Amino acid sequence: MSILTDFYHIEQFQEVSDSKYMVAIRLNPEHEIFEGHFPGNPVTPGVCMMQIVKDVSEQITRRRLFLTRSTNVKFMALINPLENPDIVLDIELSYEDGELVKVKNVSSFGGTIALKLTNVYKIIK
Repeated sequence: MSILTDFYHIEQFQEVSDSKYMVAIRLNPEHEIFEGHFPGNPVTPGVCMMQIVKDVSEQITRRRLFLTRSTNVKFMALINPLENPDIVLDIELSYEDGELVKVKNVSSFGGTIALKLTNVYKIIK
């Protein structure tokens, strides 16, 4: 269960291969987070995008995950939910030592890359 209640909805979930997924989400521009970030000019907080990547990774693995490391985190474009509510997450997963999940993500809207990151999560048993 996401801590981002009603912040986004998954519109499409596609397994591209054994380890690659394409997930289309729609942001809720009416969500209260945008009232403070920022009034009149909403911008999706980077930490919320990182949480969405975690949420989707938990759905893929069907496991609860704990973030242990982030590398190569690059916020490349602002996401205004009024102008670009539809986001595509391309996710690639690999497992390390049976208890870690490495997630590579590229999030984009309309062909514009907004976020690139690599996260490592510990599987919570």
